[in-house]
Amino acid sequence: MRLETVTLTHVRIPLVEPFRISSGEVREKDAIIVGVYSGRYWGFGEASPMAGSFYSSDTPEGCWEDLKARIIPAMMAAECDSIAEWNERMDQVVASNFAKTGFETALWDMEAMRQGKSLHELVGGERERVESGLAVGLYETIDETLRAVERHLGGGGYKRVKLKIEPGRDVELIRAARKAFGAIPMFVDANGAYSLKDIDVFRQLDEFGLMMFEQPFPGPMLEELAELQAQVKTPICLDESLDSVEALERAVTLGSGRIANIKIQRVGGLYQARRLHDAARERGIPCWMGTMPELGVGSAQAAAMASLDNCLFPTDVEASSRWFVDDIVMPPLEVSDGMIELCNWKVDSAKVAQYAIALYTAAHRV
Repeated sequence: MRLETVTLTHVRIPLVEPFRISSGEVREKDAIIVGVYSGRYWGFGEASPMAGSFYSSDTPEGCWEDLKARIIPAMMAAECDSIAEWNERMDQVVASNFAKTGFETALWDMEAMRQGKSLHELVGGERERVESGLAVGLYETIDETLRAVERHLGGGGYKRVKLKIEPGRDVELIRAARKAFGAIPMFVDANGAYSLKDIDVFRQLDEFGLMMFEQPFPGPMLEELAELQAQVKTPICLDESLDSVEALERAVTLGSGRIANIKIQRVGGLYQARRLHDAARERGIPCWMGTMPELGVGSAQAAAMASLDNCLFPTDVEASSRWFVDDIVMPPLEVSDGMIELCNWKVDSAKVAQYAIALYTAAHRV
């Protein structure tokens, strides 16, 4: 198969409310929608870094340049017959994983169309419905945080609550949340904001019966994470630490954590995410699918991955209306009684055009 045309559309959609974590705040969602076309088939992917310094150093502008100058020329010059072959070609390109994800997931979408399958069937998923969990960012006060949890829980019946924490806003927040919401499944996400000098914080959090501590220390600090895991009973979940199978294997060897959060954007696409999922299963590490969060294209892909057999915790994929004033897929993603029904979501070209701020097209000359 040879690609005939590739399109890039940079879209920007306002968030329902600002989203704040320990490393920053965003008020709008940027994403690059990648379209690939070959004969009667086409597919769409999403490169979905946050603007500015947020989860990583990747930016919309950097991904746009990687796609336009590096990935598109290399991939349009190739002729491949399988997703594995396309990924072998992609591995030769020096570009960010976020940019690669936009292109690679579009190829999966096109392959699903060619085979007449849903995406979750193509990746090997085993469920038609997946559990969804609520993620709540940082607010100025504990009361604001609790009101946000209560508001969103009532809207979707989510299966668990994840609360962002940072130094100075941690133990008292979780104490208040436990008092307000009782024994609901709950955990914290630090986005790497702590270090071993804060170990007493996690000893105190250890008493609240949490599902996990997600990424307490920065990603590279696997030895320090192993030391923390040895001193607390709550499982540590690795997120920013896991950008490859090799990173997972090192973390398992060190004992750095007991749960894996897989983000498609971080690892470079669905193929690599599936490899990471399978490697975790082989090593007895349960997984769940995280989000950045992405718009509907990327969220639908993460929901499809959440149907895999070793994804044993609710996904971070939530309803479109939870995060964004609008979305670019039909129908919008919805959560009912804490569940997402998997379906063949379609890109809404009118919505993509409505929120577009930049366009690019590459095509083979006839």
